[in-house]
Amino acid sequence: MRASLDGLSLHPAKSQWVELWNGKQALGWDYYGTPVFRFRWAPAGLATRRQLRAMRMSPGGHEPYALLVWRKGKRWAWLYRLDLAKPCRVPSPAQLNALDKAMEARRRCQLCRTVTDYCIPTSDGRCHACMKSPVPA
Repeated sequence: MRASLDGLSLHPAKSQWVELWNGKQALGWDYYGTPVFRFRWAPAGLATRRQLRAMRMSPGGHEPYALLVWRKGKRWAWLYRLDLAKPCRVPSPAQLNALDKAMEARRRCQLCRTVTDYCIPTSDGRCHACMKSPVPA
């Protein structure tokens, strides 16, 4: 189901009633067994990945249930069922500590060893102050 949809026409000749997982019907069409809905026509109970992330949820390993299309089928997004979605994992204190150390390493200048409030460019490894001063020979 996760195959690329590039080059395939998702725009139907006409919409029809599609049977949903909960027994209700919604206006859309069937695309090789996958329900497809136009923008703002998706029924309640379905959400995109971004919408799930905003609710602090994840698909929970489940396959997408339907497609959402807009701009005459040129743009599309997978829709996931909210009743199967799971809450996002909460990182452990050790994971948060490891992330803090990794971010500190990205902000530490390799020349003067100070920690800045921005990420140091990896191409040079120097902070802005060290870049402005001449390099000792």
